[in-house]
Amino acid sequence: MDYDKIIEDIRKYTMAAVNESRYEHSVRTAQMCEKLCKKNGIDPKKGYLCGIAHDMCKKMDDSLLISFASKDNKPISPIEKEKPSLLHGRAAAVKIRQDFGVDDKDIIEAIANHTFGGENLCTLAKILYVADKIEPGRDHVTKEYTDRLMKLSLDEMVYTVLKENLDYLAKKGKRVHPLTFSFMKELEKNIK
Repeated sequence: MDYDKIIEDIRKYTMAAVNESRYEHSVRTAQMCEKLCKKNGIDPKKGYLCGIAHDMCKKMDDSLLISFASKDNKPISPIEKEKPSLLHGRAAAVKIRQDFGVDDKDIIEAIANHTFGGENLCTLAKILYVADKIEPGRDHVTKEYTDRLMKLSLDEMVYTVLKENLDYLAKKGKRVHPLTFSFMKELEKNIK
């Protein structure tokens, strides 16, 4: 697979498909993915591709999101039916396979699962999950915060970020997908 060409094609698509701030977030997420991939022995180009593509469907209308996401043959949960924008990762995973010829199972898994997490995720999926939440454009991310996280193992890092995210969702009174709770339980077992 010619990562450079695919990354450039996806970058152009993403730049046209989302607003400027979402595109800038995607670039920062790609750069953070690249950094975390290097730290964890994963091809950094795979990480960059995941980051630049993860939100490419964020601005799709609901019917198109549902149409794309349905092609992954997984059920659409009640939370996703209630708020179809949560399907953007699953839709992007289908889109990169269908329209850009990406067939790497880890890249597909990472993009599809970056919103809720999940059980038995590959290393790349955990990296994208974290990178999306700790890219330097996020309000809560400081150099000290990033330095502290970089000292942790990947599972410890994901657990820390996921716990913070669950606390944030609880404060906002938001519902949490069951996959996210399963993800948390699995990480708790892995780090003990």
